[in-house]
Amino acid sequence: MDQQSTPRGSALLPLLFFLALFIGTGSYLSAQGVSMAFYQLSAAVAILPAIALSLAMGKGKLDSKINIFLKGVGDINIVTMCIIYLLAGGFASVAKAIGGVDATVNLGLTFIPAELVLPGLFAIAAFVATAMGTSMGTIAAIAPIAAGVAQQTDISSAVLMGTIVGGAMFGDNLSMISDTTIAATRTQGCAMSDKFKMNVRIVLPAALATLILLGLFGSAGGVTHVGDWEFIRVLPYLVILGLAIAGVNVFVVLASGIVLAGVVGLYAVQNYSLLTLSKDIFAGFTGMHEILVLSMLVGGLGELIRYNGGLQWLLEKVNALALKAGRGNKRRSGEFGIAALVSLADACTANNTVAIILTGRLAKEIATDTGVDPRRSASLLDIFSCIVQGVTPYAAQVLLAGSIAGISPVDVVTSNWYCLVLAGIAIVAIVTGWPTLKKKA
Repeated sequence: MDQQSTPRGSALLPLLFFLALFIGTGSYLSAQGVSMAFYQLSAAVAILPAIALSLAMGKGKLDSKINIFLKGVGDINIVTMCIIYLLAGGFASVAKAIGGVDATVNLGLTFIPAELVLPGLFAIAAFVATAMGTSMGTIAAIAPIAAGVAQQTDISSAVLMGTIVGGAMFGDNLSMISDTTIAATRTQGCAMSDKFKMNVRIVLPAALATLILLGLFGSAGGVTHVGDWEFIRVLPYLVILGLAIAGVNVFVVLASGIVLAGVVGLYAVQNYSLLTLSKDIFAGFTGMHEILVLSMLVGGLGELIRYNGGLQWLLEKVNALALKAGRGNKRRSGEFGIAALVSLADACTANNTVAIILTGRLAKEIATDTGVDPRRSASLLDIFSCIVQGVTPYAAQVLLAGSIAGISPVDVVTSNWYCLVLAGIAIVAIVTGWPTLKKKA
């Protein structure tokens, strides 16, 4: 048996080194009281020493190892993922520049009855995040409104912020242009529309249950001021959402979204020109540079770890543990293994996209070995990474919501009812094998 197929636990040391460096720095800075401590050291930089360690390990010439690393960097799935990141960033930037975010938020607030402020804010956050593909952008846009509601009513700031974070995580998980969706579908080899159809069957009951809970047990209060909105500025979000659900190629969806948003900007925004549009597109590209670079570097590191036998070793261990949880059922064992793997990675990195990128290749191996449908493995990766992200006090989304409201991130986490409900429903889905979709021809 050659080196490439011999299981070796030591091959995982570079990955552990990366996590230790990233988490250790964040923990130290957090203890020093630094704001957004886990985001002071870029993961794209923290991974460089780990790559150097991986290149130094094992047998073979350095030139050969570098070629293996570059093979991972240039993997077709990694390159495709990076191009999608760029297009998604370009659309989000242009849509925001033409006032699409504010228009969407105000459109929703216009139709919310006073007694349904909490369910209404959850629904708005869910829709905006689904359309925008970013939980951070959604929280940044809507949390200030929620903070204003807290000042005008007797509704708890913690419940308001927990509601916004929950809605944002729903959309981030489900969106066709979210980086988590892009990473999950590309690593598992399934279409975004297929993942959406599987994913929505699990998360929609959790969202509906959350809406009911917020309506029954949440306090009521009114919004005293709602900004103006124009439907035309919301249109690009609605169009790409419809195209994506219809199963149109993701490149066509995102390119169409950029063009449509640009046309709306030229028509509805004063002094908006083609030159301004080009600048907004480029700004969206640059906003994606960190996750793009990290995806490439993780792809290279993952290929080195695979070559040195690390993935095979981890696959055997996870399968053994998951088999116990699945009580002999291969499909259930595989799904528990995938869920546990990405949950642990997210708890360590406090970044759901990074967690999926780190574990995607291994999750694909587990899914293939245990007969898990790629649509389910992609959905589980996204769902459990978003669950953990939404209940992690040091996650960026939670920290941002807490800072806007001036409350502890722990209070935000304990009031995020959606992620807690989703965790229960997702576990039931794994145990029962529900839902099922017809196999692709």
